[in-house]
Amino acid sequence: MSTQRGSKITSIMERLGFHVKGNIQDLVAFLMLVPKRKYFLRRLSVQNIEEPYINILSDKLHPVIQNLKIAEIINETKTTRTYRLMADKAKGTQALAYFRAGQYISIKERINDHAVSRPYSIASSPQDALDGFYDITIKRLEGGFLTTHIWETWKAGYPVSASGPYGLMYHEPLRDSGTVVGLAGGSGITPFRSMVREMAAGKLNIKLKLIYGCSDGQDIIFFDELNKYAREMPDRFRIVYVFSGCLPRKDCPDPIEEGFITADIINRHSDPSKDSYFICGPAVMYDFVAGELEKLSIPRKRIRMEAYGEIKNPTLFKDYPYEAQGKTFTIKVHDGKDTITIPALASESVLVALERGKLSPPSVCRSGECQFCRTRLISGKIWVSPKNDGRRQADKLFGYMHPCASFPVSDLELALPLNTGRSCNKYSDTRSTPG
Repeated sequence: MSTQRGSKITSIMERLGFHVKGNIQDLVAFLMLVPKRKYFLRRLSVQNIEEPYINILSDKLHPVIQNLKIAEIINETKTTRTYRLMADKAKGTQALAYFRAGQYISIKERINDHAVSRPYSIASSPQDALDGFYDITIKRLEGGFLTTHIWETWKAGYPVSASGPYGLMYHEPLRDSGTVVGLAGGSGITPFRSMVREMAAGKLNIKLKLIYGCSDGQDIIFFDELNKYAREMPDRFRIVYVFSGCLPRKDCPDPIEEGFITADIINRHSDPSKDSYFICGPAVMYDFVAGELEKLSIPRKRIRMEAYGEIKNPTLFKDYPYEAQGKTFTIKVHDGKDTITIPALASESVLVALERGKLSPPSVCRSGECQFCRTRLISGKIWVSPKNDGRRQADKLFGYMHPCASFPVSDLELALPLNTGRSCNKYSDTRSTPG
């Protein structure tokens, strides 16, 4: 480009407000890049950084394992208890990981040499975590394997192993409306209690309309506490109790509804044109409420759900292969250098079969959502729940599965993630597992 033409372009750009240094100045600046870098490098401290600061921060926010212990047990209702957990500093956890109201932790417990994990929503607030405790509220299930063990075993001082916080059902201002409608059923109230406590602490700037389905008027969790917050924050928090299969409590404040959480009730107590909807409760409630929200033409982007939960009976799904019902298959498992073979019922997830085989695969959500149990399927056929199929398209193409949402319909061969191990006492380091 000629000098005259270059000067003309420079003149035009300067009239438009662009500052042009010129060819020579730009060339000199480029030549000085390396000397400048060497100059600053010579001025740096010669002391080695033993661990990068970003790694230290990451470990605090996303610990592989939190060693906790029970500080207090609170009887909430006849079937529900709140376990207050604090950091077990003697075992290396100096402080609880911070989280966002609505997230959960996964508890891993050892029962008769079997490693069992279950996710529980954190019922306390993030501010409570800074003050030194988590609350998890557990409803005892009749015949429940883990809840029965917890009821009979957990006492003050009992050691508890937990994951870091996970889950996507939290308020994100860039994504969600300023008004959240919580649709809760039973113990699904726990993440909303976390949100309300964080609102009361002045740390969560939203309005929350809570529609709470109750099947037993005398078994409502956090009844007094929720009503207290509704009185203290009338412009920001209100609660609607929906009683199904039972009479409303006489001391229950208005508004009160009867039946199930239907589109009509949702429409009466919220604005479907702009509110965001967060759902937490049993799987049967998810299925019902999802259909009711469809009737109101609420777009999927304004609906958040807590992890769906484990599928207990796959045969209830129409696409479950009839020929597999009632059968027992074998799973050949490659775990590092070891190879073992275990039985697997068609009616139980592959994850449950692995746990019954005294393996301890990484798992957090048990709902096909988090990808921590992502495992390579070498051979065999599985049925995957359409409700819990969180696999990426690439995983489907290249043979990866989520054991928590997959059921065997033939003999299988699997390669567990590296570093899984067979320890029932701790979580494996699976931070790279999701890929």
